[in-house]
Amino acid sequence: MATTSPTMRRAGLCGALLALTLLLSACGFHLRGQGSQYLLPFPTLYVGLPESSPLAIDLKRTVRAYGGTTIVATPKEADGIIEVLSDPEKTRSKSILSLNASGRVRQYLLSYAIVFQVRDQQGNLLLGPTQINLTRALDFNETQLLAKEQEEALLYKDMQSDLVQQMMRRMAAIKPVAAMSLAPDVPARAPASAPQQ
Repeated sequence: MATTSPTMRRAGLCGALLALTLLLSACGFHLRGQGSQYLLPFPTLYVGLPESSPLAIDLKRTVRAYGGTTIVATPKEADGIIEVLSDPEKTRSKSILSLNASGRVRQYLLSYAIVFQVRDQQGNLLLGPTQINLTRALDFNETQLLAKEQEEALLYKDMQSDLVQQMMRRMAAIKPVAAMSLAPDVPARAPASAPQQ
């Protein structure tokens, strides 16, 4: 029986990984948040959330990570201004999703929601009020309270990351007002009619 050498096995493994990579890239797969789709259309950005807000911290970190946009401290310095229309204190909620046969909680529904819009320095609306709602189900077991608290915190953190990615996608799709105003605002004229014979 023929045996394979470690070198041949390594070459086979590398070949399989290369084939898998090519297959994933051919089907359009990208790691979440990768690519130029998150390049924002303004050089400076103001985030209208409290400095200590975990969402603000995560959003600012993500904006800085993609480069091209600088976070500024006041709206007057910003080309793009994120205005949060929902109450920042009520972005997270927890409600009972289901009960067991004895009437005790079996599952909770965790929610994370935000309504925001984006304006430019002149007050033009670049992105109208946009609502993002995320939910996750949390199985509950009262004999594992500490573990379930940790799981809840992780689920909220995952939803927050997802929320930031969705906000980035929507902002990256904004077409700046300046670019649209480059075309002269001249009313279209009707073509001159041919002189009658």
